Amino acid sequence: MKKIGFLSFGHWSDAHGSATRSASDVLLQSIDLAVAAEELGADGAYFRVHHFAQQLASPFPLLAAVGARTRTIEIGTGVIDMRYENPFYMTENAGAADLIAGGRLQLGISRGSPEQVIEGWRYFGYAPKPGESDADMGRRHSELFLRLLNGDGFAKPNPQPMFPNPPGLLRLEPHAAGLRERIWWGSASNATAVWAAQQGMNLQSSTLKADETGEPFHVQQARQIRAYRDAWTASGHTRTPRVSVSRSIFALTDDRDRAYFGRDGGGDQIGVIDNMRAVFGRSYAAEPDRLIEQLRADEAIAEADTLLLTVPNQLGVDYNAHVLDNILRHVAPALGWR
Repeated sequence: MKKIGFLSFGHWSDAHGSATRSASDVLLQSIDLAVAAEELGADGAYFRVHHFAQQLASPFPLLAAVGARTRTIEIGTGVIDMRYENPFYMTENAGAADLIAGGRLQLGISRGSPEQVIEGWRYFGYAPKPGESDADMGRRHSELFLRLLNGDGFAKPNPQPMFPNPPGLLRLEPHAAGLRERIWWGSASNATAVWAAQQGMNLQSSTLKADETGEPFHVQQARQIRAYRDAWTASGHTRTPRVSVSRSIFALTDDRDRAYFGRDGGGDQIGVIDNMRAVFGRSYAAEPDRLIEQLRADEAIAEADTLLLTVPNQLGVDYNAHVLDNILRHVAPALGWR
């Protein structure tokens, strides 16, 4: 395990006990948690994107703000739903945020998952082409986004521009060199993991995936990662790809931990999401020594190079920093981290 970061869904509500009662709370606390995580030595601060929900939605202002307040931690998403995105405007936003962060952006994108409203992407002005599904549209947006990130000129310049142009066709600005290699695809199936490898994207695998074999979640996820790496090699890419998995992991070190998460994490669960039979991975919650044993038996964690810890953001910055510190201090070294 080379890198460990956190993944926040950015929930807010006025429920009893919530430390995030408004969108402002979530945004400002997300920045503070990223700063705290960097101070603790964590490697990444990642944020989920959901539309029409009391959760984080527009990632680039947040990513830019985190980039301006931190110096070393990776800053990313897990994931941006590309059915909702204009690839041209997104390329400009991503370039600006990456430059502010000094080249630390790690953008997770995907074709999307079920949202709060029916076909919400239509309200954003997007619709599948004839014969396309919404998933096809998301992948089409993604492919265009990847091409634009290469920084090649494509637009014919005005012969009488307001400002002087460089020679040749123009590209979108600002251009962030190297960002194309820091794009990740959030995959729920073996087939889309293989597609991500063919496209030259890193792989994000979450706490659920398509139940393709009936095996335990972590075994299926490990197979997915191996299929991805085989496809990467077959595609002839020259760099080494990165792979992340997400887990809910809590080291029980004090009474607060035991009160919040002391019940048995249980096993995998089966459900249906987006008309797909899915297997949902278990949560881990135990004293550090026992937790280390459990995590060593997780085949997908062993296959990945990056572990993203899903955090209970509504419990506030201080407690979430404590959760991260518990893992980094008491668990991660035994898993080979640093």
